[in-house]
Amino acid sequence: MVNEQSRFVLRYAAGSDTGRRRRINEDSVYASGRLLAVADGIGGQPHGEVASATAVGVLASLDTELGSLELASLDLGATLADGVRRIDERLAEVAEADPATHGMGTTLTALLFDGTQFAAAHIGDSRGYLLREGDLHRLTHDHTLVQALVEDGRISQADAADHPRRSLLMKALLSTGSGEPDVWTFTPQPGDRYLLCSDGLTAGADEPSIRDALEAGAPAEVVPALIALANEGGGPDNITIVVADVVEAE
Repeated sequence: MVNEQSRFVLRYAAGSDTGRRRRINEDSVYASGRLLAVADGIGGQPHGEVASATAVGVLASLDTELGSLELASLDLGATLADGVRRIDERLAEVAEADPATHGMGTTLTALLFDGTQFAAAHIGDSRGYLLREGDLHRLTHDHTLVQALVEDGRISQADAADHPRRSLLMKALLSTGSGEPDVWTFTPQPGDRYLLCSDGLTAGADEPSIRDALEAGAPAEVVPALIALANEGGGPDNITIVVADVVEAE
């Protein structure tokens, strides 16, 4: 699961639900001891489910490749950025082979772990969070029109939650050409709990409620609890979640 010099390992769980208002689930998820990812196919575009599955499929292949390598010798950020570049290429290839998928796109939030450090890649409005010592920290920045309006001081953060165009993306992974993802690295602490989620969770539950649910139980218990929380809040979109704990390696 990790290299011989690893200090930590991941204990994780993942799940996905269609929600209460969608007919199909356009989200995709991947979770292993090295790589965690959530992708949300863009609604209103053709074949969002194909785009998200393509993104996750590329990262699954990358994870397989990394299984034979010494991760401590790699540049984690560059490795994950290269994985996103491969997604771009694959989306374009799929769209060229099947014109019906032209214009498809997906968000992506992913973490790559080598046992001592994480690399993160993010584009769109899926999110990453860190729960540390009872405090919930958002790790990602929404690439949405509404977030840009908040940063410009044109609307408040409270107004953003109910804005009619809150889901309008400014950047995503697209078969027609993608925006640049945010890529960075950081060092975890033992006891950290990480959450990756599509916007179906944050559309159905506020952050204090998400924090409370994250504090209760092991990852395998927390994932269905968060899905239920979003559905209790109306389940307005597909809900996809990865929860991972950083624990000392044995």
